[in-house]
Order: sequence, then structure tokens, then C-alpha cells
Amino acid sequence: MATEAMNMSLHPDIVELRAKHEKYELAAMEPAAQAVTGLMFLTGLYIAISAWVVGFTRFPTLTVNNLIVGITLAVLALGCASMYGRIHGIVWVAPLIGVWTIIAPWVVSGDVAHTATIWSNVVAGAVALLFGLGSMALGMRRTG
Repeated sequence: MATEAMNMSLHPDIVELRAKHEKYELAAMEPAAQAVTGLMFLTGLYIAISAWVVGFTRFPTLTVNNLIVGITLAVLALGCASMYGRIHGIVWVAPLIGVWTIIAPWVVSGDVAHTATIWSNVVAGAVALLFGLGSMALGMRRTG
């Protein structure tokens, strides 16, 4: 049984998979990647607390939406920072979160959103979109 386990660890597919994960991990250790994931984390935190910062807590659905979306982005950024080799397959979610954050004031709260609410979401969503695309590009650049 132990011989089978040793043979499986030397299987070409496993060796190739480990090498691929190592490339992603090296990509995550670059200063640019660390900056992108750190700023993406802060963007997620801002989106999560934006209802209280900007003052649109009277829109409960948008408040809850931003809280959930912001926490999701922050957790995704933490995953990118700590285990990019394993999580790189879902990094594409970050730009989608950015797009959703941009359109959420109109979709979630309808026409009642105020200018400050809209600007907060549009700017934070655009920043999340850019950092999400940047995180995807860093992984592709290093491993491509």
C-alpha cells in the first residue's frame, strides 16, 4: 500500500499539477500581486461598511447587499493573498462583484437611491473591477 502511495506521488499528472500550483504561488508572492490583493481586500471592506460611511442605511436591501458583497470580496482577496495556487480558478468572481456593485443601486433599490449612494457604489465597484482584473492578469502573466 505504501508503495502505491509513493508511485502516485511521482505520477506525471501530479508532478505537473504541483509545478503549476508553485507557479501561481510564486505569482502571489510578487510585490505587485500583494499590493493588488491588499487593495482588493480594503475595497471589499469599504463596500461592506459603505452604508454606514456614506449614510444610506435607510435603504436596507442595498445595505445588506453591500455588506454581503463586500465581505465576499474581502474573503476572496484574503484567499488570493494566502493560497493563490488553489483559489486562482475563481478569481474571475472579483470583477463580477465590481460590476454588480456598480449596478446594484439601480437594481436593488430602484430609483430611490441618492447621489452619494450611487457615487459610492460606482467608484467602489470600478475599483473592485480593476483590482479583480489585475489579480487575474498577474496570475496569467506569471504562468502563461
